[in-house]
Amino acid sequence: MLSFGLMTLNLSSEETYFSEVAKRAYALDIVCYRFTPSAIHPLTEKVTGERFNPTTNNWELAEFPLPDILYDRCFYRDTPHSNQCKAIVKWLKTRKDLLFLGHGLPNKLELYEALSQSELAPYLLHSKPITSGESFINGLVQQDPVLIKPVSGSQGRGIYYLEKSQREIIVQIDKPDKKISHIFPDYQRAADWVNKLIKQHHYLVQPYKELLDENNHPFDIRTLLQKDEAGNWQEICKGIRTGKKEGILSNLHAGGIITTFESWKELLPISQQEYICAEIADILLHLPIILEQIFPPLFELGVDIGVCKNGAIWILDINSKPGRKVALSINPELSDQLYSAPLLYGKNLVLQGKESYQ
Repeated sequence: MLSFGLMTLNLSSEETYFSEVAKRAYALDIVCYRFTPSAIHPLTEKVTGERFNPTTNNWELAEFPLPDILYDRCFYRDTPHSNQCKAIVKWLKTRKDLLFLGHGLPNKLELYEALSQSELAPYLLHSKPITSGESFINGLVQQDPVLIKPVSGSQGRGIYYLEKSQREIIVQIDKPDKKISHIFPDYQRAADWVNKLIKQHHYLVQPYKELLDENNHPFDIRTLLQKDEAGNWQEICKGIRTGKKEGILSNLHAGGIITTFESWKELLPISQQEYICAEIADILLHLPIILEQIFPPLFELGVDIGVCKNGAIWILDINSKPGRKVALSINPELSDQLYSAPLLYGKNLVLQGKESYQ
């Protein structure tokens, strides 16, 4: 049997997803394991983790060799354990004898710099690193708001809205229950706050765009792209994520809701419908191809696209380890396809030969 390894920083994370994938493995002649990268013994390269028992549908403690197929679902943060695992996975991905479903993408800034040289450049929000609080605050333009984001971040964490107004700096952040605002009465106090932020994490700045629906709720379009068994990119699902009224983000972790793409499209003026849908379709067609011309192979992508009221279209985020909440909320019937996809694609990679996928 083939062995399939789900790599995670915490064995209890993505419990439903991992278990549903594992339930479908036995019928495909695959045995499923889950483990943390730090559980790989450096000398023997044996792994201490858990094996899925298809009889009991439970995970059981086990020791095993590195699996034939590795599925990286590690979400890194700035902690010693996370940094240790990140270094181990980076080393594993350099090895020619190991097969990864996908190699992931670099941080937001590296991704922006790479795509800014491509045909998708017009759809990108200009991004640059924040190197000092003083230069950043002094560079803000009156009444011209910006967003600052961690260079390596996900799920909308650590994203702030900033606006220079007279001699004050207004800062806002979305929380699950409310939007929190703070006003710095002078530039230096704001600069000191930014300096504290960038000591903890690397941050970038982007122009703020009013991506609001007709009711002044922030929204974006989340699309899940995935390779099928033969390695061809497929659009699995498009959905609308809508945030709280007058909020900053549409992110689900900040209290957003999910609706269908079709229901949003029907509200567009007829004059915009065809243009906007064609532009989005073109972005989604070319994006994975361009990414794989620049970076190592991928398996799946979560793409967030924003649309302004004037019809301007922006690529907001690209995630190589997307969730499935939007897809399963809109189309629950997709569950079997979504849970089987990593197994089918991984098995086909092995059958075709590892060499062509390094």
